[in-house]
Amino acid sequence: MREFVLDFEKPIVELEKKIAEMQELSSGGVDITDEISLLQKKADGLRKDVFSNLNRWQRVQLARHPRRPYTLDYVKMIASRFEEIHGDRNYRDDNAIITGIATIDGMDVLIVGHQKGRGTKDNLFRNFGMPHPEGYRKALRAMKMAEKFNRPVLTLIDTPGAYPGLGAEERGQAEAIARNLYEMSQLRVPIVACVIGEGGSGGALAIGVTDRVLMLEHSIYSVISPEGCASILWRDAAHAPAAADAMKITAPDLLELGIIDEILPEAFGGAHRDWKTTAANIKTGVMKHFRDLSKLPVETLITERVAKFGKMGVFEE
Repeated sequence: MREFVLDFEKPIVELEKKIAEMQELSSGGVDITDEISLLQKKADGLRKDVFSNLNRWQRVQLARHPRRPYTLDYVKMIASRFEEIHGDRNYRDDNAIITGIATIDGMDVLIVGHQKGRGTKDNLFRNFGMPHPEGYRKALRAMKMAEKFNRPVLTLIDTPGAYPGLGAEERGQAEAIARNLYEMSQLRVPIVACVIGEGGSGGALAIGVTDRVLMLEHSIYSVISPEGCASILWRDAAHAPAAADAMKITAPDLLELGIIDEILPEAFGGAHRDWKTTAANIKTGVMKHFRDLSKLPVETLITERVAKFGKMGVFEE
């Protein structure tokens, strides 16, 4: 894939390229170790300064970075086994939703996640990570199977939103999402969700009604995209950065508001820079919550899950 660099990353990337060039010279017999060390310290300082002071729009850009790992990438890194489940047994298989039984640290779990594509052909195959109703019905079929065999469920959220096309609406997109919300609220096994990129609207929430909601530190979770919000409020999508500020859609915002339970750290500089470190952090966080939730009686799980979502959105005059 062609290199993709965000505007605020460019000074860092330029320094890193210069360091790589100097290291190549050094390997050829030229002793410039001190110069390389100075540049490395400068790059480390710049990286720390940039990524310690990201604004909300910059976090949106990181959440959408095309080199960011997607569901299948994480599955390959955190699971020792994965058997994919296909189809909703009603209409077709939706490639924007991945489901399957996995083994993580010896524990059998069901994984459900949105799946984006890389490049034009793959994105068309995955419908840019925007599921049709059959995708959500496939996810629910798999979750009910996990309930039957007493397997916990892990959902990985990364979608701009549910697909709003005519065919999707004709096949009951709203009903499929609403059915998932209801069924997940009553599912008799532990459920943990992790927002790994974009968490967009009902398309994200349709696999997000869980006992614990985690977010990677540079991911976003919102009722509408910043561009959509800006188009409604200002009639101009160019105001998306201002909308992102107003909407408070980043992980620190949502932790403060009580919408999520924990922020999982990414590799320094973003998940796209070091997939394995970020995957290891997800695995550690998810398994910790599964172990805690497995100690609770089923009825307590359901009662606390319903209460968790029931108290969201309450306002005072």
